[in-house]
Amino acid sequence: MGYNLLAMPILDAHTFEFFSKSPEQTRRLGMRLGVLLQPGDLICLQGELGTGKTTLVQGVARGWGALDEVSSPTFVLVNAYRRPDGAQLSHFDAYRVESLGEAEELDLDAQLARGPLLVEWPERVEPILPAKRLWAWLEYESEEHRSMRFAASGARYESLLDALRQAIYGAS
Repeated sequence: MGYNLLAMPILDAHTFEFFSKSPEQTRRLGMRLGVLLQPGDLICLQGELGTGKTTLVQGVARGWGALDEVSSPTFVLVNAYRRPDGAQLSHFDAYRVESLGEAEELDLDAQLARGPLLVEWPERVEPILPAKRLWAWLEYESEEHRSMRFAASGARYESLLDALRQAIYGAS
């Protein structure tokens, strides 16, 4: 079941909003998030084409310490980015997934065991995703501007959201 932005309160302890004024600012936000990620973390990125999902992932991978260049995994479904210590960040794009069965064959649990997992178009595979996660909605505002709303489900993700809020604003 996807989240409905209109039904969500404007701000609460489980929600964080950010307005990016450039792709570089979106990457910097991603870098701050990437530094905080641990194996098993699930980050869901929902938004139409062109809303900055892959740009955000570029920053997350850089902050996490990936050696590999980030590209959209639309045609291969999953890209893996590695750190020098052998840890892996998985980037799954569910846009072209034909069925939940096809998504289940990707063994997302195994990917989560190896490291953080970022999922673009998560609403397409939501029934097979863990309930505890950080869900982000990205929206196109103008050529350079994007709005992002992050919502935490579960204690780990509430802590992650608080740490991200502190990393950006210096206070919770």
